[in-house]
Amino acid sequence: MSLDPEPSPEQAFEPDSPQTRRWSTRLREWLINIALILAIVFAVQWWKGRTLATGEAPPLVGVTLEGTPIDLADWRGRPVLVHFWATWCPVCRITDGTIDAIADDHAVVTVAMQSGTPDEIRAYMREAGQDFRVISDPDGRLARAWGVAGVPTSVVIDGDGRIRSSIVGVSTGFGLRLRLWLAGR
Repeated sequence: MSLDPEPSPEQAFEPDSPQTRRWSTRLREWLINIALILAIVFAVQWWKGRTLATGEAPPLVGVTLEGTPIDLADWRGRPVLVHFWATWCPVCRITDGTIDAIADDHAVVTVAMQSGTPDEIRAYMREAGQDFRVISDPDGRLARAWGVAGVPTSVVIDGDGRIRSSIVGVSTGFGLRLRLWLAGR
């Protein structure tokens, strides 16, 4: 038998009832915790992306692993996704399939940052079942020119060659496709 009498249904929903105050306190605590977590996530995203290039996209000229010359300027007039990644990056493995699928529908150039020899990158691509365009950046020169400090980093360029958005870390296929669509408007 409980020492506290069970409140009637009318009393349970009164603004000053103990149950309402407990529920209100818990809700407030949850909202504060969620707000703090979101603030931390946004602060970390800002911190990781603070060095990224903005405005006009830096030049991106290179040769793919297959020997095809690539110049970002060749895609003027349409949005392009430039994706920096590395074979040694476990988070990049999560995004590989997304980037590969987006490359089927959109202009995508990827830069393998400090990922070994072209043969090692090709072996990684074969093992992962990926076939998107890859420029090797063995010394990180291209990544530095773009202000990339961490991988994966995705940069969406509009048809005028301006950077429209940058994402450091994992992004969904929907999120990247939406950014590409917006860059094409």
